[in-house]
Amino acid sequence: MIIGAGHAGLAMSRCLTERSIDHVVLERGEVAHSWRTERWDSLHLLTPNWQSRLPGYDYQGDDPDGYRALPEVIDFIAEYAKAIAAPVRTHTTVTSVRPTESGYLVRTDQGDWRCRTLVLASGACNIAGVPAFAERVPRTVAQLTAQQYRNPGQLADGGVMVVGASSSGTQIAHEIHRSGRPVVLSVGEHIRAPRLYRGKDLEWWMDAAGVLDERYDQVDDIKRARRVPSLQLAGTPDRSTLDLNALTAIGVKLVGRLAGITENGKTQFAGSLRNMCALSDLKMGRLLDLIDEWARANGLYHPGEQPQRLPPTRVEDAPPLGMDLAAGAIKTIIWATGYRPDYSWLEVPVLDRKGMIRHDGGVVAVPGMYLMGAVFLRRRKSTLIDGAGDDARDLSAHLASYLDGGLARLTA
Repeated sequence: MIIGAGHAGLAMSRCLTERSIDHVVLERGEVAHSWRTERWDSLHLLTPNWQSRLPGYDYQGDDPDGYRALPEVIDFIAEYAKAIAAPVRTHTTVTSVRPTESGYLVRTDQGDWRCRTLVLASGACNIAGVPAFAERVPRTVAQLTAQQYRNPGQLADGGVMVVGASSSGTQIAHEIHRSGRPVVLSVGEHIRAPRLYRGKDLEWWMDAAGVLDERYDQVDDIKRARRVPSLQLAGTPDRSTLDLNALTAIGVKLVGRLAGITENGKTQFAGSLRNMCALSDLKMGRLLDLIDEWARANGLYHPGEQPQRLPPTRVEDAPPLGMDLAAGAIKTIIWATGYRPDYSWLEVPVLDRKGMIRHDGGVVAVPGMYLMGAVFLRRRKSTLIDGAGDDARDLSAHLASYLDGGLARLTA
């Protein structure tokens, strides 16, 4: 049984079908439910169209270097489900999963199921990670998460503070500022990246150079690697770079990480903005150095060519360390501070103290249970549409071995 009919669950479904393993996919809503209900209207994929690859299904359009808009992403996943004849039961909400002597009892609002093996593909971004001090925000200031934000039209007139400067935060801040509202962007840890490098999309270089294929057992600290924020990339028609410099150039004001809010509604910004930006620039430089090294080794480096690297992030000399939310300048706060999965229905002892599933590359710490779609599950690209296929092939092989009663072991 597979729980979740997003791209990860469907990729696993295709791989199980190829192995003639009977299964069913349970989905609480329609196929691609999270894409339909938890994304803002103008969202485009950060990856080029050619990178939308799933088992047995590739991009067939005439714009391989473009970026899918949200309706196109939904259609792509829904069409994939039809193309592979995935056995999806829609509008079936799982209410609990319990172990049995022979496997698992899965209870839903449409009846109970029993299975020997279970694949959890219910998503890594179910619950927005809003800090506890958000409760101190004055009632005069509206609060939304990036999941709840749809477009600037739902916001009150006046200033907006976006908290978080990874891909979602930077894109939302850009869109809101273009609507005519002043925007303050609270910047924590982030990774800056150029959309194009040496004439090609950055994703092309990372794909070709094997960066995205780096395995979870090849990194020194996988826990740290799984906490790394997403790249500051945006999928725009002009393939432009949307970084902090681009935002300040149009008038977005940068402040440090939001460290707290006092009882009377005064924000406390960390004084590390300059250091955060310098560290981000350093990480970007290391990535581009790695790409240059790979290009040299593969005949794609031209000595006379001077690649256009981004200038250092510009930070004002003395960014503000606080702001009075009760003063009225800020009317809305949007929390783009990350997500966590929701396993409240999982009555199996596999969660760590932070509510995350204990697993080894997607093989969960109980027999016959597997995980799909988590950050850096087996490869750096695991959360991308393009990453689901390789993970599903590996884990379906392990699952098949488990069902056959053999020694279940994954190979590189």
